Amino acid sequence: MMKITSIILLIIFTFIIVSCATKKESSNDELYGTTWEMEYISGPRIAFEGLYPDRKPTITFDKESQKVLGNNSCNSYSASFTLNGDSISFGEAGPTTRMYCGEGENVFLNMVQKINKFSFDQDGKLNMMMEEVPMMRFKKVNP
Repeated sequence: MMKITSIILLIIFTFIIVSCATKKESSNDELYGTTWEMEYISGPRIAFEGLYPDRKPTITFDKESQKVLGNNSCNSYSASFTLNGDSISFGEAGPTTRMYCGEGENVFLNMVQKINKFSFDQDGKLNMMMEEVPMMRFKKVNP
């Protein structure tokens, strides 16, 4: 009886260790195949609707070219990006049109350069983060 109890405890202990050590692989595939529209940004003293009264920034990830394309609320932009697990980094925004539409454009472009992680919440929204702090949140929209 003692031997059976020891074996059962060993099996349970092994199961607990294995399940704790197994890391769920997050799929980056959710990033692709859609356009993401920003619905929140942290930091600016101007209200979100004040920064983006007419058009909200968008971002689309192109897996093949490893570039993001979008609109920063006023002008189009593109930039390279690098993924490593849930870490992400963006290159400098490349050629953009140069129309001035207020401060929202600069707030967006400056924040993107600070982002180093991303996650998806239970509603499927994309959170762009500095370490563990969500700085921007995007929802899926039709391209």
